[in-house]
Amino acid sequence: MPFNKSKQPIAKYHRNKLSLLDNFKKIKTRDMFWKIFLAICCFTPVAILAQGTIKIASGTNFKVNGGAIITLDNMHLENDGDLSLTAGDGTFGFTGNLNTNISGSSMPLFDVMKIAKQVGSELTLLRNISVMSFIEFNSGLFNLNTNNILLHPTAYLAGESETSRITGTNGGFIEITSNLNAPVSQNPGNLGAIITSSQNPGSTIIRRGHMAQPVGNQNSINRYFDIIPTNNASLNFTLRFHYFDAELNGRDENTILLWKSPDNVNWEEIGFDTRNTTSNYVEKTGIADFSRWTLQLPSGALPVVFTLINARCENGKIIISWKTAQEFNSRRFDIERSTNGQDWIIIGTVPAAGNSTIERNYLFVDANPLAGGALYRIAEYDVNSRVMYTTVIRLSCEGKEDIDIWPNPVQDLAWLNINISIQSSAILRLFDAKGSLVFAKRTDLMPGANQLSVPMIMLARGIYELKVEYGIGKTKTFKLVKH
Repeated sequence: MPFNKSKQPIAKYHRNKLSLLDNFKKIKTRDMFWKIFLAICCFTPVAILAQGTIKIASGTNFKVNGGAIITLDNMHLENDGDLSLTAGDGTFGFTGNLNTNISGSSMPLFDVMKIAKQVGSELTLLRNISVMSFIEFNSGLFNLNTNNILLHPTAYLAGESETSRITGTNGGFIEITSNLNAPVSQNPGNLGAIITSSQNPGSTIIRRGHMAQPVGNQNSINRYFDIIPTNNASLNFTLRFHYFDAELNGRDENTILLWKSPDNVNWEEIGFDTRNTTSNYVEKTGIADFSRWTLQLPSGALPVVFTLINARCENGKIIISWKTAQEFNSRRFDIERSTNGQDWIIIGTVPAAGNSTIERNYLFVDANPLAGGALYRIAEYDVNSRVMYTTVIRLSCEGKEDIDIWPNPVQDLAWLNINISIQSSAILRLFDAKGSLVFAKRTDLMPGANQLSVPMIMLARGIYELKVEYGIGKTKTFKLVKH
């Protein structure tokens, strides 16, 4: 039997010129379901089928026309025959609150697809499909699941959103081939790769995938583009790379930039000219050639960004606290103590957030501090057991107030250590050689040793001036050299 009898499909229809009974008499088939189904599809505009599996058997040529609408509500579609629709033939809608799939031994060609699954459910591909006109997204996800969607040259995606879109973190792509001749803000298939060039790339394949790329020692966002033109030299093109917040994969969208790979293995940091976190895109101009593209943090970016480390004396104990601005795949923090800066012991462990782009606060109490003071540092371990250490913070409960900064010269982060006896605030202002303000931050200081970070990874090489206001009317200025 060409359908699943365990859950009989229910058909709702609108009458046309011929009644269902008249159509029924015209159809010669032994299968009661197909008599009803074909009567509806061939002679009336709407068919709604609920529960089970629609199977197009081998050797069956399935056709609809006249803009027919076939809605599969919580139904699977299995195509072993010939499901091949051309422009204007009709629409397949996928609805319901259950996860369903498209499978079969033959690749179906859809005219229009509409995804209107309830939020939290998805339509999953178990084979490749092709689309003639467009895919419309209303609600629910469309999971590639290592398979591909092939768009005809004029086909496109419509209505993708944070809650209704194509996904597929385990592989697969959606592809379109478009002729690019001096394109101006051209977005083939509405896939989200917007291309401008004064040159002629010619016939160009654009593929969009959603598997994170292994850029450096970390994974990129859950989106990439393969752009494969006929002519691929001296293009001087602009690429605007769009994404959804749901695809960020723990990356901070305020710092992501473009990376490219000629072989899908080795990656080069390209940077950005424009970044818009409201419209969700990163743009770069003056690019010479196409390849694979994704968005990732700058090279050297840390899996955890510490913004404050503090140690203070309180009732015979040492209170160690720290803040993070970003965490990626973090697993735990080990608090380590030393007397000489060479031999370290773990005195405690605090679980980490895992993935976070908001400020988080942590605290640990050393209930048995060493007489005369000690050195402390935090070791962050990620889910792959890789470790990253903070710089060392010094604390003596009899120590005087002081302030210093290191390293200098600096590449990525400069660390500022402020030892203060009272609770106060600190204002950091960083100026370039022209006197322009390039970074500013206000933060709270707690009694004891406070360690603050000054990010400089995105700044050009040169000499900078850091002005620090802290305590009660205290000011200190440092000269920093960025390498």
